[in-house]
Amino acid sequence: MPSVAVKLYSIIFKILLKHKLQLLHQAAAEGATTTFGITSRPDESAVPANPSFGPDGVATKDIHVDPLTSLSLRLFLPDSSLDRAPRDNGGAYGGYLPSVADPHRRSAGPRKLPVVLQFHGGGFVSGSNSSAANDFFCRRVAKLLDVIVIAVGYRLAPESRYPAAFEDGLKVLNWLGKQANLADCIKSMGSAKGGGGGYISKSQIADALGASSVEPWLAAHGDPSRCVLLGVSCGANIADFVARKAVEAGKLAEPVKVVAQVLMYPFFTGSAPTRSEIKLANSYFYDKALCLLAWKLFLPEEEFSLDHPAANPIVSGRRPPLKCMPPTLTVVAEHDWMRDRAIAYSEELRKVNVDAPVLEYKDAVHEFATLDMLLRTPQALACADDIAIWVKKYISIRGHEFSY
Repeated sequence: MPSVAVKLYSIIFKILLKHKLQLLHQAAAEGATTTFGITSRPDESAVPANPSFGPDGVATKDIHVDPLTSLSLRLFLPDSSLDRAPRDNGGAYGGYLPSVADPHRRSAGPRKLPVVLQFHGGGFVSGSNSSAANDFFCRRVAKLLDVIVIAVGYRLAPESRYPAAFEDGLKVLNWLGKQANLADCIKSMGSAKGGGGGYISKSQIADALGASSVEPWLAAHGDPSRCVLLGVSCGANIADFVARKAVEAGKLAEPVKVVAQVLMYPFFTGSAPTRSEIKLANSYFYDKALCLLAWKLFLPEEEFSLDHPAANPIVSGRRPPLKCMPPTLTVVAEHDWMRDRAIAYSEELRKVNVDAPVLEYKDAVHEFATLDMLLRTPQALACADDIAIWVKKYISIRGHEFSY
C-alpha cells in the first residue's frame, strides 16, 4: 500500500483539485472561452528557463511558435550535444550556445540527438510545461535518454476545449518538420553561396515554410527522424492522437518519423466500466469523480461522451488501424482506477503485432513518477530507467542493440 505520507497528501490534493474544478465549471458557465487560450494557471508556480547548462547538465529555453494562440514550447538540451561542437562556435546556424560551446574544440560537426515531444498531465485543465515537476521530469528524460526534449505547453480547458490541445500537439509535430526542412535549406544555401551564383535568402525560405526563423538548438542538434512521443496522464491521450495523425500522414510527415511512443498512466476512460474503474473508483489523487469533472470541462457539451475518441482508445471506428501504430510502451500504477483500460489498449496493439509492453508498478498511484512530491522516490527513478531502456532500442542509430 502507498505510504501514510502519500495517503495524506492525496486527501489534500483531492480537496484542492475539486475546489479548482468547481471554480472552472463556474467560469465555463459564464462563457470563459478564448481562441488564444492559456497554457498555465496563475496559482501554479513555474520554473524559469535557463539557457546555460546547470549542475544537471541540461540547458532550457522557451519559445512561442504560434502567434494566433498561446501554444508554447520548452526545449531541454543535454550537454552531451557538445561532444562534437563545431570549432567556430557558429556557422550556418547563427552561433548556437555561444556561452557554453568550446571554441577550441576540434570536430567535424555538431552531434545529432533524437527528439522527444513531451505532453504534461493535469486533466486537460491544469499543469504546464514549465511547472517545477514537469521541468524536473523533462530534465531527467533528456539526460537518461540523451535526447532533446520538447515539452509542449498546449492550451488548457475550459478556455480552449477539445480539440484545441490535440490540435496543438499536431501543430508542434508539423512545426518540427518545418524546422528540419528550414535547417536543410540553410545548409544548402550556405553551400550554394560558396560556389557562386544566386541563392534564396533566409527570410524567403522562412516565409515559404511558414516559420519565422530557424531554431538553432534543433538545427544544430535535432534528429527528427528519431522522434518519440511521451505523454503523461491526459498528455498520453494527446500523444496517441499525434501518433495516429503521423501514421495517417505517412511520408508527408517526413523528415519527422515517430519511431515510438510512451504512454504514462493514460487518461483513458469509457462508458462500460472496467474492473479497476469499479474497484478503484475512489483511488488516490485523481479519482473517478474528479476525472469526470475534468472531462466535462474538456469536451464540448454537445460532444460529451466517455466513449469519445479522445477518451476511449479502443472505441470502434478509430483510424488508422492499430497495426499501423508505432511501438507503444504503457506505464500503469496498481492503485490507479484508469489502469485496466490502458492495459486493454496495449493488449489490442499486441494482437496486431505491435511492440506494446506494459510496465506495472506495485503500490504506485496515478502520476507516481511525475507528481512533485513523488519525483525522487525509488519507484519514480526506476520508472525513468525502465522507460530509457525500452526507448533506446528505437532511437539508437546503430539498430536495436538494446534489449528489454
